[in-house]
Amino acid sequence: MPGLDDSKIIELFYARSEQAIVELSQKYGSVCSKIANNILNNKLDAEECVNDAYLGAWNTIPPQNPNPLLTYISRIVRNLSIKKYHSNTSVKRNSFYDVALDELESCIPSGKTIESELDAKELSRIIDDFLDTLDKENRVMFVRRYWYSDSISDIAEKFQISSNNVSVRLSRIREKLKKYLKKEGLKILQEEISLMRLVISVIGISKKLQIFKLGKRV
Repeated sequence: MPGLDDSKIIELFYARSEQAIVELSQKYGSVCSKIANNILNNKLDAEECVNDAYLGAWNTIPPQNPNPLLTYISRIVRNLSIKKYHSNTSVKRNSFYDVALDELESCIPSGKTIESELDAKELSRIIDDFLDTLDKENRVMFVRRYWYSDSISDIAEKFQISSNNVSVRLSRIREKLKKYLKKEGLKILQEEISLMRLVISVIGISKKLQIFKLGKRV
């Protein structure tokens, strides 16, 4: 992506120069807007979340010194957008985020009891391990769909394959995830917590995300 080097942008943040936000927006603004729009399907709400994310970066850098910067700002935008999504009780279920959530619904292991407390760190470990079972292209496809909420057509364009091919591959990955979660013994009450939503949130803190770059085909 064009723009000032990440380290130079960080230096501007540390110098408390407002130019830091200008440079951050110029370099990663389109990526941030896409993430927010995919989740919210509302331009004004998306713009609000992106602007709040810039403020969040300003308030946390320093002391934070994020590397890569793209992953850091993307996570802030995504978390704010999901929070906004849940606060909009009247929002219609028509965003790419909704569709991605629905796709993962079938991966939830059924069960009537919670055998153990499942915390975010443990689930993050499980997701990391699952991503390790996928080849690089399928890992990127999975994360772009279920973390960045990219549409099927966008993914197909990035990988230069048909939308049908993407749908089939994602279906196979979800089936593999379902079997993996069952193997890990994850049983949880759907009425108490949606594992699918927990999974899609924890993907955001998965260490494996550090290897993914938006806008770059691998």
